[in-house]
Amino acid sequence: MPNRGENMKKRISFTGLIAAAHTPFKADGALNLKAVERQAEHLARNGLSGVFVGGSTGESHSLTVPERLALSERWAAVLKGSAMPLIVHVGHNCTSDAATLAAQAERLGAAAISALAPSYFKPGNVTRLIECFAPVVRAAPRTPFYYYDIPSMTGVSLPVPAFLAEARRWLPTLAGIKYTCADLMQMQECMRADGGRWDILFGVDEHLLAGLALGARGAVGSSYNFAAPLYLRLIRAFEAGDLAAAREQQWRSVRLIRTLASLGYMGAAKAVMGMLGVDVGPARAPNGNPSPAQRRQLRKDLEALGFFGWIRGG
Repeated sequence: MPNRGENMKKRISFTGLIAAAHTPFKADGALNLKAVERQAEHLARNGLSGVFVGGSTGESHSLTVPERLALSERWAAVLKGSAMPLIVHVGHNCTSDAATLAAQAERLGAAAISALAPSYFKPGNVTRLIECFAPVVRAAPRTPFYYYDIPSMTGVSLPVPAFLAEARRWLPTLAGIKYTCADLMQMQECMRADGGRWDILFGVDEHLLAGLALGARGAVGSSYNFAAPLYLRLIRAFEAGDLAAAREQQWRSVRLIRTLASLGYMGAAKAVMGMLGVDVGPARAPNGNPSPAQRRQLRKDLEALGFFGWIRGG
């Protein structure tokens, strides 16, 4: 849950597990906004602390701007009055489109916005990256902003501590980083920058235990959509000092993610959601989807892992 103080830039923070929500599609690839309510019910029942919409798991780069606007509007309507805050990803290769998405998110009352770096024409240094985000921040001047650092996807590997040091002067709503990067040394530098001022949301599900050990309090991830009970047990075990139990839950996470990745992670993950009664449809091209035979084998593989028992508390 977010915690807002008098100075938003210094005090906002999110804790617990935040689901990077799938964008639901019909079988023909069209948006299926009616599915959002079912997604939200599932996430609330499984103990999620918030929802991150339209990011990597949401296949944002495969959506049109009107689709992204419609998706955010639907999630805002479904979550209105609920305990789960909405974070909207607004990043785009076109900065004016990103600003349009940011302005809408603020009108909808989103708890925060976040943006990836442009990834086709890439910013060559931290100053250029900040220049890309300045119109986004101006379009949503009352909404906390998180830089979404995921170099494995964007190809932008600029030093995040240097970004924080410079961006604080030019991005007045900067609240922190959605940190989806395996560089844990850099993560520590970010967490200690400016006396711990910044909210660092950890974004590597299969490294969650390491993130917690280094001080992360909030995490955003795709597998939290379908395996939240596993990760919540991990967190409880860590907080209780039972590292053996926490490691066992993390090892389960690693095996689960490896299994899904072997088929193409996005399509397989959406297939798992369907197995749990939350139909979010197929992945959109260029992501692929498992064939009917592969889906049957995936269920068998998940049963062999013990996945369905894990999410029931086993």
